[in-house]
Amino acid sequence: MNRIGSAKLYVSASLLLPIVCLFIWDEAWWPILAFVAWSLMVLVIWIRLERSEQRRRQSAIERAVQTASIRTLNHHRHDWMNDLQVLYGYIRMNKQDRAVQYVERIRDRMAAESRIAKLGVPSLVMYLQSFRTMTNSLQLIVDIDGELDIEEIPIDKETVAVALIDLMNIYRSGVKPIIGDPAQLTLRLSRDDKALHAALCYDGEWNDIEGSMHKIKQRLKNSPLQPIGSEQTLRELLLKAELRG
Repeated sequence: MNRIGSAKLYVSASLLLPIVCLFIWDEAWWPILAFVAWSLMVLVIWIRLERSEQRRRQSAIERAVQTASIRTLNHHRHDWMNDLQVLYGYIRMNKQDRAVQYVERIRDRMAAESRIAKLGVPSLVMYLQSFRTMTNSLQLIVDIDGELDIEEIPIDKETVAVALIDLMNIYRSGVKPIIGDPAQLTLRLSRDDKALHAALCYDGEWNDIEGSMHKIKQRLKNSPLQPIGSEQTLRELLLKAELRG
């Protein structure tokens, strides 16, 4: 329990004093007045402590967001430095065709990141863009069908975003670290006039296949995601687990 929580507990417990006075001097008028005044004082202190707790929580959230943003920016900066070094090498070796191919690869990656940024739900966008900073054992590939803006679909956007993030976290926590290429998780997103369709396809090894499968099934059971994508995810996951687990 933190300092503010302890203070709230002590302040609440202090109400026992005027309550005891009410029982001891049950015929006197002053214990009632003391109880009312004490209760008002406790209420004021409680409200101030609650506001301090909310400010502390908000500050912690802001620091976490800032830290995640800095890590993401550092990774992007590192990627751009690598790209520039590769292009510089191709130019110095006069390999124009390779340089053009590499520029096209950068363009495709920028287009993919642009589609992610246009999804419209900040929590999901930030999670997808910062995924590479969370783990080196799992590579996330996001395949978005066209220009998709979840805000334009008549669904509960935040609930869908939370469901997708929870599912990807289950995959992230279940991956088995190995030497060599990381496992791959592909998120495919598409839409129609009324729904968002999502499919998760995993290629890699697992620490606890049965436990992860149970968590995924339970999350999908309470998920607003389309069942077609969910069943496809489970079938593909099971197939990969049987082949490589």
